[in-house]
Amino acid sequence: MAGSGTGGAEGAAGGKARFDDIYDRPDPRTYFTRLAPLEYEIPHRAQPFFRQAAAARAALDDGRPHGPTVLDVCCSYGINAALLNHDVTLAEMYERYTSPASREMSTAQLMAWDKEFYAERRRPGAVPVFGLDVSGPAVRYALEVGLLDAAFTDDLEQGPPGPPLRRALTEVGLVTLTGGGSYVTARTFTALLDGARRPVWVSAFVLRTVSYDPIVRALAAHGLRTTLDASGTYPQRLFTDEREQQYAVAAVRALGLDPAGREEGGRFHCLHYESRPGMR
Repeated sequence: MAGSGTGGAEGAAGGKARFDDIYDRPDPRTYFTRLAPLEYEIPHRAQPFFRQAAAARAALDDGRPHGPTVLDVCCSYGINAALLNHDVTLAEMYERYTSPASREMSTAQLMAWDKEFYAERRRPGAVPVFGLDVSGPAVRYALEVGLLDAAFTDDLEQGPPGPPLRRALTEVGLVTLTGGGSYVTARTFTALLDGARRPVWVSAFVLRTVSYDPIVRALAAHGLRTTLDASGTYPQRLFTDEREQQYAVAAVRALGLDPAGREEGGRFHCLHYESRPGMR
């Protein structure tokens, strides 16, 4: 799960650029500054789907005295939580964190600015959101400005959840994922579902360069049925260079998919999967 979201260009695994260095900063300005030229957009694409899933899951009576919590996996600075629970767009967030005004602020000043900003834009019926990411600085920022109700840095690829996360998992009813499909495997999802105590749904956007099948099987072992959104694909970001594009095109073809008009057009694309108990 290291690298949280899009994966710096300082290193590349299998040809895909990594951006690990943008997740260890005390605030999200570097994240947005680096990703803006690449038009990283998958959180924007996921926003309406996550809002719909969270509302539908909250309406499900599972016998608990209070509503379920959303767990955003590979949450970084709480981008998905911001878009889920606040009247804000990803474009507005790019503008905010790359603005001259924000560049002049200290992290403490930015944090105070953000805390007020998001509080004023909190949507009626906002749902509690927990964040999971190995980047301590990123989740601390999201927690401090009020985007997350709790945050955890457990690396479930390496070991089981610690006691705080185990307790939190009993409240989770929806798991969301946008940027982590290249970093987390079935091990993470198995650990999450092993700790669940209420029905869990999963809404995931996964790059077409990786197979989601092992995770689908892990979810099925816990009684979840997965459907693929047949309406099309969802652009994630531009490629950093020709090498990355060549990697993506080859990876997509190796999985039996057609890169024409998608990866061959210059962008990573995602597929959207929904998993629910007994879903057909």
